[in-house]
Formats: sequence, structure tokens, C-alpha cells
Amino acid sequence: MENTETAVVTADDLVRARDRLLAPGRRRLTGESLREALVDLHEFWLTAHAAQAGVGRPGSGVALVAVGGLGRRELVPYSDLDLLLVHNGHKGVDGIAEKLWYPLWNSGIGLDHSVRTVGEALRVASDDLRTALGLLDTRHLAGDQEVSRRLADGARQAWRTGVRTRLDEMSESASRRWARSGEIAHRVEPDLKHGRGGLRDVVLLDALSAAQLVDRPSAEVDEARKLLLDVRTELRRVAGRPRDVLRAQDGDEVAAALGLQDRFALARAMSSAARTIVYAVDVAMRTARAAVPRKGLGAFARSTLRRAPSRRPLDEGVVLHGAEVALARDAVPGRDPALLLRVAAAAARGKHPIAPGTLATLADTAPELRRPWPREARDELLALLGSGTGLVDVVEALDRTGLWGRLFPEWGAVRDLPPRDAAHTWTVDRHLVQATAHAARLVTRVSRPDLLLLGALVHDIGKGRQADHSEVGAALTTQIAERLGLWPQDVATLTALVRHHLLLPHTATRRDVEDEATVRRVVDTLDGDPVLLELLHALAEADAVATGPNAWSEWKSSLIGDLVARCRTAMAGDPLPEPEPLDRRRRDLAAAVLAGGRPDVLVDPGNQGAVVTVVAPDRPGLLSRAAGVLALNSLEVHAATLRSHVDPSLGAVAVDVFTVSPRFGSLPDVALLREQLTRALDGSLPLADKLAAKERDYGGPPQDPPPPKVLWFDDESTGAVVLELRAADRIGLLHRVADALERSGVDVAWARVSTMGSTVVDSFALTVPGGLDTAARRAVERAVLLAAG
Repeated sequence: MENTETAVVTADDLVRARDRLLAPGRRRLTGESLREALVDLHEFWLTAHAAQAGVGRPGSGVALVAVGGLGRRELVPYSDLDLLLVHNGHKGVDGIAEKLWYPLWNSGIGLDHSVRTVGEALRVASDDLRTALGLLDTRHLAGDQEVSRRLADGARQAWRTGVRTRLDEMSESASRRWARSGEIAHRVEPDLKHGRGGLRDVVLLDALSAAQLVDRPSAEVDEARKLLLDVRTELRRVAGRPRDVLRAQDGDEVAAALGLQDRFALARAMSSAARTIVYAVDVAMRTARAAVPRKGLGAFARSTLRRAPSRRPLDEGVVLHGAEVALARDAVPGRDPALLLRVAAAAARGKHPIAPGTLATLADTAPELRRPWPREARDELLALLGSGTGLVDVVEALDRTGLWGRLFPEWGAVRDLPPRDAAHTWTVDRHLVQATAHAARLVTRVSRPDLLLLGALVHDIGKGRQADHSEVGAALTTQIAERLGLWPQDVATLTALVRHHLLLPHTATRRDVEDEATVRRVVDTLDGDPVLLELLHALAEADAVATGPNAWSEWKSSLIGDLVARCRTAMAGDPLPEPEPLDRRRRDLAAAVLAGGRPDVLVDPGNQGAVVTVVAPDRPGLLSRAAGVLALNSLEVHAATLRSHVDPSLGAVAVDVFTVSPRFGSLPDVALLREQLTRALDGSLPLADKLAAKERDYGGPPQDPPPPKVLWFDDESTGAVVLELRAADRIGLLHRVADALERSGVDVAWARVSTMGSTVVDSFALTVPGGLDTAARRAVERAVLLAAG
């Protein structure tokens, strides 16, 4: 560092020296070492040039101080320099400032600067929260140390005396920031600085500690801060510019720089760090509010005569102390195995936080639950799981303090585990808790609500291991259920619930549910058990709702509901309904098309979408062209059933029925659909060009999407060959894929389209004369992947 510093003379030299520190090479610095080197480099230049600019020695009344990242000695690459030139009314201070600031500006170094007296700086801080927080990091760089000390002492004193009036402002500011930037733990592309659980939140913890309202951040928070700083440091080095949002395409490179396996390992580490910070902030804000006197109480609020918070009994050994759930004075955790779960259930029911001291006491003294659990403990667990949305924060608190892992040791494999696709909003462990919270709203739909709640909690417990998560999860569920002390039949039902939790949604969205063989296969898989069927139906909804905002829809609900109804009928031994024939309107429409030879369209609006029937002379290319016209009119296709109608005297026509919903706005005019379909079929409407232009108007194709993937399924019960495409969603995708299938010489019997966020899972039942051998499948697959790419 000494050789580098002696060569730094001008601001341009500073930039070149910085770039050498960031350049790849054998002596490449990482993480904390790089940040220290950047601090030393900039500090060396600033102190030297401050003297040249006229920042005097002790007694001169002028000082240069650092705040922000430089003040905290946490300077990451390409950060702005937060500097304050503070003085005692020095007349020539503006000239000094120009000599300091201009070289930095001219060299392109980011600068956040101000020139103020000590009094001015403190007055600005009294009105501006960001300034007040920044001054808490004040660090002297050059000039009169007494001026710097007065500023630092004054800022801290003003913060301690005025913090009571600023807690609401801190909370509201943080909430607005979180609403803009989301949660780091559950964001595909997290904002390391502004996101919830990010570095700005650590600054809040430091500020509350400086106000002497809470203890300084724990060692766990310090480790979390270091990880996020290391990630931010490497992200900016990779990007070569200021950036705080970690994009998916940068994840692997940043992970490699930090010695992690891949971007998923990085995401998991960041999730753990962020959730540690979030929990610490929640506890700190509650502690601070409890420590600060309420407005209007004056000196009495600080006196020993002030009334202590009330203690209201909630359950045996559990009280509400102020706004927090705590242990009663006579509670004996070491002799009460169910006390931990009783505390948790009481907190979840009332949506109250558990007091940190209570969690610490339970962590130290609560006994391990022996196998099988006592009935009281099992009942309290079910009460907790059935508490609804209050469950989420309670489980998070138990997990952050190690208590949840003691109850469920299997939880460690899914804790902070990131999802593998963008459709999932939450980490796997949080997804399980969210699913359980929603399942609590569905308990009256099933005869065994206890098994529904337990199944929701553990349905993905097998993830994070190198095997089919449903099978691994089933084995783990057996282990958990036996430990809880369930009856053997209930152990078997719960195990089957986890093993088959994807059976209904996968069958409903990827198979023909009107085919009797499909229904028989589901019934046989479930051994004809109607209780298991109703549990799977409710779990399918809870699982989807907890996956993300687009994973559960009226269309998906109706598909699964139809499948379940047919399975109930089969289990009862009643005959299954025959496929519905064309109704009179569609038959009349088909007859008109046969007579006139021109295609036609029928639109039947529903609650959240519509059924669009396309009738046209049967010819290759109808599916792709119809799908293209629907996409051109911003209609999202959920399902397509392709049929033909034969009139003995007139011949046959194709009848394609699409279940659709508008991506936005209302349904298009049927006359426009009819006109565009006619032009698409006669070749006068350039669909590919129109769809490409529409995609450009809406921002273009997805940037750096995941590679598309094709899977093949042979349904032995129906003899169908099903192609499943998983790909990034884009305008006109179904049109392009259907066109590729048509050009490959295969017929599509039906299609199912599931859109989850930015990802689609499209299934096509294919038929081809002579069948689809391996070579034919490879050719079809290549064509489909090319169309989806």
C-alpha cells in the first residue's frame, strides 16, 4: 500500500490506483481487505489534499470529516465519498471547498458533500433523518480535531435526546424503503443496500444502539453485515460500476469470488443473513419503543413511580406483558414440555411477538420433547399451525433462536433454501409456513384438519436433497409423524399426502381429465381413499397460493375441482360422465362454417375470463394461427381442446375451444377476432411480424431467460404421448410452439398452459400416424426448443 500511496498525487492518480486495486491478478484483494485498502487509499489522498487546499491544523476552526461508508470504514468499490467540510465560521471556507471538491468531480469520482458550521449541521440533522443517521458515523480525516469532536459529540447527544420523536419516522421510512425494494431473503434479484434485511437496516440497528435504547448488534448480526458487504463488494467489482441489486446472471461469478458453490448457495447464505438482520431490527424497534416514554407523560414517564406494563394471562404459564407474550412468573419451563408450544400458539393466535427474554429462557431451559410427544404438546402444535397468518412471525422468531429446529430437526435442509424457479416467491422453509397459514383457512373443507395442517407444514420437507423431493419427503414425514405420536393409520395417510401432493395439479394441468383412464389412474394411486383425496385437494390450493401470486387461478381451481369430482364419482362406484357433446350454438356455428366455408369465432365471457370457440375448415395450422390471433389481442391461453364436428351431409370442421383471460383490460370485440382469424388462415395477416412488433412494444423478449426444457410422458392408461415444455413466458409463445409442432407433422389433441410468474409449463397431447419413436421425439424436441428460445 505504501508504494501505491506515494504515487497518488492528483485525483486522476487516485482513480488509477483504485482501478489497480480492483484489477484481477495474483494479489487480488477480496472482501474486508479490499474495503480497508480502498479506505486507506482515499483517506491518504483526502488528508494530503485537504492540507494543500487550506484545511488547517488544530485550532484553525476547519475540519474535513467522513460520514457514510467512508466514515464507517466500509467503503465498497465505486462508492460515492460522503464528506463534510465543517468550520467555525471560517471566511475562506468556500475557496477551500472548491479546491477539495473540483479535482474529485473532474476525475469522475462520486461525491456527496456539504459545507457547514457545527450548528448548521446539527440543525439540518434535526429536520432530516438521513442526515442525522449519517452524522452518527462521523470520523475525523483532516484539520481541526476539536471541530470534528464537537460535531460528533453534538450529533450523538442530539440523537440520544431526540430519538423519542423520531422512532415513528424511522419506522415509516424503513417501511417505504422495504415496499420499494422487497425482502432480500425472498427476492430473486435482491437489493443489498435498501432491501429488507439489508445494509440500511444494519444502520438502523447502529443508530438505536447509539441512542442507548438497545445493546449493540450481536455477533450474528455482525457476521450477516460482513457477508452482505462482501457480496456488495464483489458485485460492484464484477459490474465495474456502482450497483446494489444482485442480478441472477451475476450470481455465479459473485459466488465463486466468495468461495461458494453457485448462485443458489449464495442466495441461501444471503437469505440467512438478511433474516437475521430482519429479526434483529424487529426486536430492536420493539425494545426501543418500550424504553422510550410515551408522549405527554413528561418527567413522570421517567420516574420510578411510572406504572409497569400490565400482565394479562393468556394460557397456563403464559401472559401478555405489555405488547409481548412472556412467561408467567410461576412458569417452570424445565418441568413443562408443552410450554414452548403453548407460548408460540398464544402469540400466533393474538398476533403478538414473543418477548426476546422469553425466547432466551426457553432456549436455555425448555426440555427436549421425547418420542412420542405427549398429547398436550401435539395439541398445542396443532393450535399453533391452525392460527393462520399469525403463524409466520412466530415460526420465524422460533427459528432464528434455534427453537424450531429443536422441534423439527429435519427443517435444517430447507432453511433458507432458495427456490429453483422464478414462480416461487419464498424460500422453501417460508413457503411451507405460508402454505400452512393458508391451509388454516381450508380446515372446514376436510374431515381431518389436523392432517391437512401437518401435511402443509412438511409437504416440501424433502427438498434440498439429491433425490425426488416427494419420495424423500414421504420418508421424512413418516419419521416426523411417528415422533409426534400419530396413530399408525394417520402416519400412513400423512405420508401418502406428502408423497402425492403434486398428483392433482400435475394431472389436472397435464392430462385429459375427461378421459376415464386418467381418473382411474388417480383413484388407483390413492387406493380409493376419499379422505386422502379431499386432503390433497385442499393442499393443492394451499401449496399454490403460497407459491406466488399467479400460481393459483380460477382456471386451475376449476380444473382440479373437475378432476376431484370425477375421482369422487369413481370412488363411489358411480359411472363417470361422458365427454360433453357440442351444444346447440356450437353445432349451429359448425353447420354455418361448413355451409359457407369461412371460419367463425364464438366468445362466452366468464367471471375472470372467457371461452373462445374457433370453428374452421379442418386444416393444418389452425391451432398455431388461432393462438397467434389470441396473443395479438392480449389474451392469455390456459387450455385448448381440439375437436372435430362431422355433419353427414356437409362434411367435417375443426372445433378448437380455448380457455382464455385478458392479460389486462377487457375482452376484444368478437368481430375483430373473426376478421383477424380469417386473414391469418388465408395468409394475409403476417402473424409472426405482428407478434414480434407487439413484443417489442412491451419491452422485448425476456433478458437472459433460463434455457427452455422439454420432458416426455407416456400415459400408459390412455396411450397418449404428452410433451411438456418449461420455458420463460413471452408474447406469442403458444403460437410459435404450436407452429413448430405442426411443421413436425404431429397432431395436437389438447393443450394445457400454466403460467406462473415469468415461467410457463405447457403440455401437449400428441398423436402421429405410426407413433413417436426416439428419433421422431428428438426431432420434435429440437423444433420446440428452437421455437421457445
